[in-house]
Amino acid sequence: MRHWRTWHRPLVLFAAAMAVMAAVSGVGLLVDDRVLAGSAIWSKPFKFAVSFVVYALALAWMLTLLTRGRRAGWWAGTVVALSSLVEMAIITLQVVRGKRSHFNVATPFDASLFSAMAVTVVILWAGTLVIAILLLRARIADRASAWAIRSGVFLALAGAGVGFVMTRPTTEQRAAGDLDTAEVIGAHAVGVPDGGPSMPLTGWSTTGGDLRIPHFVGMHALQLLPLFLMALVALAPRFARLRDPRVRLRLVLVASGAYAALTALVTWQALRGQPLIHPDGATLVTAALVLAATAAGAYGALRPRSGAPATAVAEKELVS
Repeated sequence: MRHWRTWHRPLVLFAAAMAVMAAVSGVGLLVDDRVLAGSAIWSKPFKFAVSFVVYALALAWMLTLLTRGRRAGWWAGTVVALSSLVEMAIITLQVVRGKRSHFNVATPFDASLFSAMAVTVVILWAGTLVIAILLLRARIADRASAWAIRSGVFLALAGAGVGFVMTRPTTEQRAAGDLDTAEVIGAHAVGVPDGGPSMPLTGWSTTGGDLRIPHFVGMHALQLLPLFLMALVALAPRFARLRDPRVRLRLVLVASGAYAALTALVTWQALRGQPLIHPDGATLVTAALVLAATAAGAYGALRPRSGAPATAVAEKELVS
């Protein structure tokens, strides 16, 4: 892995700022007892800050892998950092004011802030898309690394795209009418109001669907799939099969497919208004099929191919 000093500096600086913001929000959770929409008021900036730290650092590293379009990649990364910074500033401002940041259109000022956040999300998504396209064109020597990185970025784009669904009026809001005078338009939850019974720490609904789940799962493919490959490389000295780059490639392909299926499954579950911790029969059967397909794929990836050489191929570095 390249030295961190070569990583995209604006994204690294943004990640550092978000680490500070996570600490500030953590203090807020301890000393500020205000509750907003059923959650501690500082929980949203805390979760966003932590998420942005890992998201920004992953992109900052991936930008070092570009072999073409490095200038375009630098600008795309800078745009992602700046748009994310504006979004966090608005979230924090609304916390200080004791107001909701998301879906709040109660006053013209609140509506303008929410609209500004919507613009930053679109810009962040577009910037990440540019980086994903540049990574598709990059010449990454190790094929397993290439697949882990590219799959992670595109699944992250899919997860981020779920955020656009949240901003649409819910079925209940449409049925109530008078959207022009509504104080809240859009929601995290599906089938139940926001702010109801929820899981600890995450705040995900325990009585209805919650679109934050596929949003979270998809976006963090950006880190988890490359980390999965790094784990395979770390285990290679102990397990001879993992020293073969072809085996690692097959396992990364299986993991990418399984992660995509998981993202689709939790999206489907949330859109049906079903809590994550209370799956119905259809969800359980689908999850079992995904698990069985993943296990079969992993077995096939690890199984020696007929005619393959007995000695393992020399291990390559994850990223030169």
